[in-house]
Formats: sequence, structure tokens, C-alpha cells
Amino acid sequence: MADSLYINVRGRLMGLSVPRVMGILNVTPDSFFAGSRTQAEADVARRAERLLAEGADILDIGGYSTRPGADEVPPAEEWARLSLGLKAVRSVSAEAVVSVDTFRADIARRCVEEYGVAIVNDISGGELDAQMFPTVAALGVPYVLMHMKGVPQTMQQAPRYDDVLRDVTLYFARKVQQLRDLGAKDIILDPGFGFGKTLDDNYRLLACLDEFALFGLPILAGVSRKSMIGCVLDLPPEQRLNGTTVLNTLCLAKGAHILRVHDVRPAVEAVRLVQAMRAQSSFSSNP
Repeated sequence: MADSLYINVRGRLMGLSVPRVMGILNVTPDSFFAGSRTQAEADVARRAERLLAEGADILDIGGYSTRPGADEVPPAEEWARLSLGLKAVRSVSAEAVVSVDTFRADIARRCVEEYGVAIVNDISGGELDAQMFPTVAALGVPYVLMHMKGVPQTMQQAPRYDDVLRDVTLYFARKVQQLRDLGAKDIILDPGFGFGKTLDDNYRLLACLDEFALFGLPILAGVSRKSMIGCVLDLPPEQRLNGTTVLNTLCLAKGAHILRVHDVRPAVEAVRLVQAMRAQSSFSSNP
């Protein structure tokens, strides 16, 4: 149950009985939503300050765009972007809970050790760096285990599943056991909307998101401004905020504990409204 779930962030327990909002902070020139891109240190600081002011519980910083077809970024360039961004974030808040969006173990380690990053968010589930699982286990930080089929450069080239829900569930079962065997404690599950999935796959996973509760682990949902909205509504990323809020609300209703979003304030409001409804759920409408 959500009431009993929490993650350990830098020695403090973050409860998840009320869902949390993770604000996206991209230190990249090519992320799919232009509004999330920041490169200059002052711009990063301003966006971080805004996300925190709007109610973000976590800042998720990334230096490698993982949109479909994105260019590869060398490790040195990814680190240069992240170190600039993390320096800017820490100038705004020394205490902000920061997650790093990277699939490279050495970069994850440096972010944790040099900038106090609290969470590692890995789109590849350890598939792109064999040292990622041992590294996060040794660091003792929460780890976002995401499902992705393929790599960002090719993942949307005709992905196919016999049963996407079964395949993602089995993937989580195998990966969680590997992490547990290494001593990892705080694991967050992310089904990876848009990462090697068709439109139907994405909506099947959304419809069945609550089935991942069988693992007894927090669930992160990242649907913000993605093509699963644009393809249905025929809208570009800049016009997908309303659709994002609708899907975020559905994710909350289906048991999501963390929403990863470009737009923090609307997500915070969605959480508050869903919580207001849940507060009344114990009262029956029947006499």
C-alpha cells in the first residue's frame, strides 16, 4: 500500500502516501520539449528555482536526451553538462532532492558523491552499463528501474511484444531480483511510456498500471507531453499540457506514486485534487 511506501533520500525518509512530483530539468540542446531545455548556468538555476517554487519534491536532471532518434552523447560531454547543471541547482538549494537521469554508472556515482544527488534514474534498467546495478547498490541510493526495449536511437522502429504487460512484468521481476541480490534497497518501477512501445502498448500499460502493485514497490509514471498524447490528439509537444494533466490524473488513479513532469504546478494540483477525493473514499454513499 502507498501508506507504507517510502524512499530513503540522503538519510531522510520521503513518504509516498501522498504522491510526489518530479520536475524535469534537461541540461541539453535537443530534448523533445523545448520548454525543458536549459544550457546556460543561469538558465538552469532559474528553472530549478521555478520548479521548486511550484512544488516539485524532486528535481530530475539529465544531460543526455533520450527522445526517439536522439544523437549519442559522449560521456565527457554528458558529465560537463551535468556538472554545470548540478552546480547551478546547488546554488539555488543545497537541500533539494535531486535525481540524475543517466544510464552510465560512473556518471551516476560522481553525481552522488560530488553533488549529493539522492536518486539515480536509469532509462535502461542496467542494460547499457553492466556496472550500474553494483554501483547503485554500493551507493545505497534509490534507483528508478525503467523498462525500455532497444536503445533511444532505434527504440521506436517497429517495437513488438506478444503481451506488453506480461513482458514488462517479467522484466521487472528479473531485474528487481538482480538488484536485491546485490543489496539494493530502494527500487522504483517505471514502465517506460514511449520507450520502445507502440501507441497501443502505452495505453495498455496505463490501463493496467495498478497491476504493478504486486511488487510492493513505488511506481513512477512519466507521460508528460509525450507522443502517446500527441498521436491521439494530433498536437505538438507545446500543446500537450492539457492531455498531460488528464493522463497524470489517470496515472494517480491507477496507483502512481511519483509523476515525472515538465510542468510542475498542474501536476501538484492534480495530486491535491485526487487526494481530496481519496479523503472521502472511506465514506460510503449508501446508508
